[in-house]
Amino acid sequence: MRFPKRPAIGMRAPRLTGANLRTPNLRTIGPGSVSSLLKIALDVAYVLLTLITGVLLLLWVASIFIPIDGLYVTATDGDNGRQIPLTRPLLLFGVGAMTAYFGGFLMILRGLRKIFRTLTLGDPFQPDNVRRLRQIGLILAIVTGGVWVAQGLVAARLAPGVMEPQGVSDLLTPVFSILVVFVLAEVFREGARLRRESELTI
Repeated sequence: MRFPKRPAIGMRAPRLTGANLRTPNLRTIGPGSVSSLLKIALDVAYVLLTLITGVLLLLWVASIFIPIDGLYVTATDGDNGRQIPLTRPLLLFGVGAMTAYFGGFLMILRGLRKIFRTLTLGDPFQPDNVRRLRQIGLILAIVTGGVWVAQGLVAARLAPGVMEPQGVSDLLTPVFSILVVFVLAEVFREGARLRRESELTI
């Protein structure tokens, strides 16, 4: 004689499938995507950097006329310090170098804003983006080389024994970043070529 099975007591654990483990669907390009949020952040940074560069440019012009007799600057690497008389060429060089530094990054942000505008529109593989990425890589190379040369001149001429010039190892990260930008430019160029071929095929 068979007895009926007793019903199971308790809750059955749900099976974990691919649908249960699906991550939130974040859009990377197009309106309302992550690219559009980054575009807003780039716009804000561009405005701030424009203001900083403008102030530095006005300060550089004012440096031609303001009196600097009896003024000194302190060159230090954090441990040692040395006071140097502030001369007109030194003031113009220092303010001009800072203006050029921020101006270079302002041009980089300008190109990035235009690239992210195409990402927001959902059309990144445009020939103009290839040119913009190459310009960004070139400007980044010029800024990196300028900083390296300027710090070497300051360490050798203005503060010998106080400030150390940058070594070759300090260029590894900037050079790697520059190479990545140029590689991305080639990726965009190939994407633009494939899109153009598909349009001709259709």
